[in-house]
Amino acid sequence: MASNIPVSIKRIEPNRIQKRAVRESKAVQFLLITAALIFFSLVLLIPLVLVFVKAFEQGAGVYYAAIADPIALKAIKLTLLTIAVVVPINTVFGITAAWAVSKFKFRGKNLLVTIIDLPFAISPVVAGLIFVLLFSTSHGLFGPILNAWGIKIIFAPPGIIIATLFVTVPFVARELIPLMDAQGTAEEEAALTLGASGFKTFWFVTLPNIKWGLIYSIILTAARAAGEFGAVSVVSGHIRGLTNTVPLHVEILYNEYKFSAAFAVASLLTIIAIVNLIVKNIADWKIQQQTKE
Repeated sequence: MASNIPVSIKRIEPNRIQKRAVRESKAVQFLLITAALIFFSLVLLIPLVLVFVKAFEQGAGVYYAAIADPIALKAIKLTLLTIAVVVPINTVFGITAAWAVSKFKFRGKNLLVTIIDLPFAISPVVAGLIFVLLFSTSHGLFGPILNAWGIKIIFAPPGIIIATLFVTVPFVARELIPLMDAQGTAEEEAALTLGASGFKTFWFVTLPNIKWGLIYSIILTAARAAGEFGAVSVVSGHIRGLTNTVPLHVEILYNEYKFSAAFAVASLLTIIAIVNLIVKNIADWKIQQQTKE
């Protein structure tokens, strides 16, 4: 009679396998990190520092004068107005779209996601030309109606707001959709089962879970709205003191060889980018903490 032969099988944990798979020699790690740091310094860090160096090249007085110039202040005011209109609208749309895509199953979901991504696929310049063909009072599709009502959109602030609204549509929705997908619907379903209304479920359950992703997406939308050039350049007409945003004003100063003034105004956009980066890192850290909990 054959006896049973004990067989010992050593269990290998998946985490250990994963660590072995990604382990590299110290030399390879050093080369990869060095290459990444060199690329980061050449493409991002050095140009970022040079913006401020050039801005203060002729002293703080010239820097302040460039920003305090009446035309520059009007460009800043128009940019802030655009942000104040665009960000709330895109925030509401982004939350609504992300809620619909991640929490419900319905026909046309893929089509909705494709429409949300449309501004990523279209060049901003082309988008600006589309709005000119729609709203120009001379040859636009809605030109006769606009002329009849005395409404001017192209070469006026409304055109700038509409163009900026279009190019910044995806940012809130695209940031929230994967976050809401990862969180699932269990908490919302539990709240509804306990008798909470749809608004209370969103306010007390969904919103706290997405708040850091929402904050980051809002900052990202504001930064893109402040720095948008292509679409705004087409619909603005470059009218000084009337339809010039901060990026357009920087271009005019640069073309006039007023380099210190151009970089001084451009430093405002750079500061927005730095704030955006800081908020992004904080939001990523907070989201990771929520995931661990």
